[in-house]
Amino acid sequence: MDPITQGAFGAVFAQTQGKKKDLAKAAVIGALAGMAPDLDIIIRSADDSLLALEYHRHFTHSLLFIPFGGLICSLFLHPLLGRRFGVSFLQTLLWCIIGFATHGLLDGCTSYGTQLLWPLSDKRFAWDIISIIDPLVTIPLLTLIILAARRKARRYVILALVWLALYFGFSAFQHQRALDEGEKLALSRGLAIENIEAKPSFANILIWKVITTTKNSYYVDAIKLGWKKPFVWEGKIANKLNIARDLPWLNIESQKNSQQRKDIERFRWFSDGYIALDQKNPNRVVDIRYSLLPQEIQPLWGIELSPSASSEEHVEFYNERGDGGKEAQKLWKMLIE
Repeated sequence: MDPITQGAFGAVFAQTQGKKKDLAKAAVIGALAGMAPDLDIIIRSADDSLLALEYHRHFTHSLLFIPFGGLICSLFLHPLLGRRFGVSFLQTLLWCIIGFATHGLLDGCTSYGTQLLWPLSDKRFAWDIISIIDPLVTIPLLTLIILAARRKARRYVILALVWLALYFGFSAFQHQRALDEGEKLALSRGLAIENIEAKPSFANILIWKVITTTKNSYYVDAIKLGWKKPFVWEGKIANKLNIARDLPWLNIESQKNSQQRKDIERFRWFSDGYIALDQKNPNRVVDIRYSLLPQEIQPLWGIELSPSASSEEHVEFYNERGDGGKEAQKLWKMLIE
């Protein structure tokens, strides 16, 4: 989730503990602790661009790391803020643990993937019920946090929690509807379904990106779930990555244990298997799960390989944002039509 929302979650849950007169203090400390796990972005390597992907939403986001993360935050925040606020170390520690605890669970509600059970498992949990940015989550939440702090009234905290429960509950309902409609669409096409996933499109829970997996391909469509009959924008088809077919130069004996080949598998793990050859660049492998328009296969990121690279060289991770403003306008038109 975006940092502002992460901070807001840490703030509102921290506000459930402590005295009413300290609601503003709880919000500040809880917010900072709620954002702290994303400091894992400093873990990176100049030679291995995939290292940052491996360690983002890694140990700092694990449920088992929460008490340690909360303690580390309190050791920094109590001298900086807690003492100045006139609260005890134990109170600072409690707010920090609560704020830190919200982070991984909120990220798990998105589609990116979060290692909630590290080190017991490297599975990336992604419940796909909320976009990484959603103003209908963030704006009401921030408003109620500020009202609670200014008026020293916990009823606004309760209203915020009720709003989150209702909105996330409705998001989960929409997610199931999207899966059901995706299955109907796949069956109408006569597809042999291996898996179906539905992910909310950018900043809303009305239009969903539905990815249907068959033996050899991914079918990508967008489905709008309003109050009326669901509307489908039929999208694109991508072939699953096949190294022998798509990257034959990596299939020769001298390259079978090359770093680039290993990096493809690392990227496959990160992308939950949803990788394909870029249709515009034969040296790029892309993560098809994300695009600015939900019915398109215009990936936001991928890895670039080089046929002339040595067996020790890494692939290069890249981001491809395109014309975000133009795509946002198209998505808005899809929402209101």
